Amino acid sequence: MRYGRVEDPGQLGCYRAALGTLVWQGGGPLQQSAVAELVRGLTGLLGTRVAPRTSAPSHAALAVGTPRSSALIRELVPAADLAEFGDEGYVVRRVTRRGRDFTVVAAHADRGVLYGAFHLLRLVQTRRPLEHVDLTERPAAPLRMADHWDNDDGSIERGYAGRSFFDWEKLPRLDTRYTDYARVLASLGINGAVINNVNTPADYLAEPFLTKLAALAGVLRRYGVALYVTANFAAPIDLGGLDTADPFAPGVRDWWTKKAEEIYGKIEDFGGFLVKANSEGRPGPLDYGRTHADGANLLAGALRPYGGIVMWRAFVHDTDEKWDRQAYLDFTPLDGKFADNTVVQIKNGPIDFHVREPAHPFFGSLPRTNSMIEVPLDGGSSGREVDLELSAKEDETWHLGACVVVADGSS
Repeated sequence: MRYGRVEDPGQLGCYRAALGTLVWQGGGPLQQSAVAELVRGLTGLLGTRVAPRTSAPSHAALAVGTPRSSALIRELVPAADLAEFGDEGYVVRRVTRRGRDFTVVAAHADRGVLYGAFHLLRLVQTRRPLEHVDLTERPAAPLRMADHWDNDDGSIERGYAGRSFFDWEKLPRLDTRYTDYARVLASLGINGAVINNVNTPADYLAEPFLTKLAALAGVLRRYGVALYVTANFAAPIDLGGLDTADPFAPGVRDWWTKKAEEIYGKIEDFGGFLVKANSEGRPGPLDYGRTHADGANLLAGALRPYGGIVMWRAFVHDTDEKWDRQAYLDFTPLDGKFADNTVVQIKNGPIDFHVREPAHPFFGSLPRTNSMIEVPLDGGSSGREVDLELSAKEDETWHLGACVVVADGSS
């Protein structure tokens, strides 16, 4: 994303002719981020200043936007064509009107414009010809997540490249790296980020962390990324002073309901919770004779009024003897019992991110339950581990998508 100038004179001339003029007729914050990225990227790649204008020139130009925000886009791409791509799909297309060639980045909604802008920049960065470009993209997985294993003291579980770039001491004061991080996520089409380790204390759900989280969420929001937090299941005890975290206890349910209200009062587009429960000593519903579905549904009920979701990890084992099958044994009897705003998160293999292990036998075993896959990307001695998940939805069921891990986000 440094956007170095195109070196080949012939290619540079073609790109300058097609993209040297940018027409943008307005839009919301995500479109503003898309245009800002195009200005940054094309100015660097073309070696000449590119600035947006509202009117079409008499020569070739780049046109960006949605039919709702741009009369030019309405003329160049039928709105009906874009509607079928949903809010995140887009087209990058060469269109000729009245003897002028337009390179078009168009979408039904602003988020699609943002993703389309990054796709166009990738085409130039990889030196692809644009004369006959005509591509459409629509993500198969609606939830595409980066899970950080960062701790509040700046350390990173399984981190190899230094300390976390989330500086909790200085937040809510923002660092420019947070914006660059959001840009990176958007460039990859990632629309959510869990910013703390799965082995987490309850502190992230209370002040001063909520104010710090709100500041981060404001940066991520500009690039279409929702902020999520790993929640400690024992938070009603650790933060609320209760003597139990039993999901069937009325006081516990009330505590989570009020906590959700507090969080959304500060972060209106908060994504929801990731939970590791009853695994490797973590607290969970099994401590009270309840099931994983009971625990997940407790939190899902608190988040439901705000559109939030719960990602409940299926990485559970209480003895090494059953490590490879515990998830299957615990979760398959619960198929169909999880709330519809709950997603069961499954590691790619049944052990623990081993290079050589079979696909998890759990895949395909929850036909009536939303599910997602968790995959690590580990940079070895020069990277750090962050899990990224993706899930796909068809009709009313989230089917398995994919999960990626972002490499080296340390300082």
